[in-house]
Amino acid sequence: MKAAVIGLGVEGKKAVNSLLNHGWEVYATDLNINVDLSGLNLPNLSLDVIDETQTVSIVGDGITLDLGFTNPYDIDQCDAVAISPSMFGGEFATKLLKNSNLLSDVVDKHKDIFTIGITGTNGKTTTVHMLKEILENAGKNVLVGGNGGGGFSGYYDLILEANEGEYDILLVEVCDMTLDFCKYCFDFDMIGLTNIGNDHMNVHKTIANYKNSLVRFFEGKTVFTAFNQDFNTDFKESSDKNIPYFEYQDELKLFGKFNLLNAGLATAIARELKIPKDVIKSTLSEFNAVEGRLDVYKINNVSVYVGKTDNSDALTSILSEKDFYAIFIGTPRHNEIHRLDILDAAVRYNPEVIVLFPGLDDTLDMAVYRLNSLGYMGNIITVNSLDEIIELVAEYSHEDAILIGGNGQDTLINIQERIKLISENL
Repeated sequence: MKAAVIGLGVEGKKAVNSLLNHGWEVYATDLNINVDLSGLNLPNLSLDVIDETQTVSIVGDGITLDLGFTNPYDIDQCDAVAISPSMFGGEFATKLLKNSNLLSDVVDKHKDIFTIGITGTNGKTTTVHMLKEILENAGKNVLVGGNGGGGFSGYYDLILEANEGEYDILLVEVCDMTLDFCKYCFDFDMIGLTNIGNDHMNVHKTIANYKNSLVRFFEGKTVFTAFNQDFNTDFKESSDKNIPYFEYQDELKLFGKFNLLNAGLATAIARELKIPKDVIKSTLSEFNAVEGRLDVYKINNVSVYVGKTDNSDALTSILSEKDFYAIFIGTPRHNEIHRLDILDAAVRYNPEVIVLFPGLDDTLDMAVYRLNSLGYMGNIITVNSLDEIIELVAEYSHEDAILIGGNGQDTLINIQERIKLISENL
């Protein structure tokens, strides 16, 4: 079998790796000759420079990769096409799919498995892992995956894995930017919404547009939304069945009311699936924070809170519950200026110190300018390395609490690992 992968963003690269791992031959293409190929598993490559300034072909075992152009003939020879989820619904993708089959239509065993989607702005990954552990402790064979940003191997990997194993339940983390794509690719039986927040506004443009995308996504499904969720009336009209959930009331190791809501969502879905209450309660009482998500460590006198908080709503939900002497913020990519509004949230809570470090990109100058324009009067510090961050944590280790968050999941995981190691050895 041979597949064409169109676009080599996060999901495209994950699709290439997954297809190769599952024994497919791959034709991959991206119109950008300078696309970042890191993360691709491309052994035994040979490079064929067709035109030094415009196009490049790379040939390896089972793969041909064209940069700067697309070869229609190679696409026509493929059994399936994997497009970037962000392309779905666009003119190019629609035209392409008229003559080709999307991978989810060619490999479609996943559509016969009971499928649960978890979407929303914040809390998706934590909720998915909570629900996964509950279901597995109840004896279910669960396949988990989806949104590459959640640390999974992408939607196409999930589809390919489901085709090869025997599973009771498919559990999909659905990014809010890929709702239409996922509605087409998966046959959801239940959908849980964590929340609607201020993120990816470069795509949604407005909260109303985001809400309308969810209304389409929920159509005819069993949907779980928080009891106080905005637009619940719209969601009830769209869904076949709308089930409200509330903050979890039993023991939970995780910090924050937002995690009580995540646990409440996982609990509501589990109960609808007739999972015994004792299994739910015992699972959640032992549940630990997912790697890269908010966790708390003790170093000397200070409680160090570390985890991804890459939008203003995520950061505000933490700052509204705890005062922090210092807030460390990982900066966003150059093309994600909208995410600098996390600094607005930080300034509103007026910590003594704001420390800036490169999260996804080195946009420190932009972040400093933003803080100055907001009139922040505290101490602004910029750092460029993990060692510098650890030095400042040690300096503040006799304060009450500090928060390390912002953008850059991989960077934050590295920080988390070092902080945990120090904490365990004190």
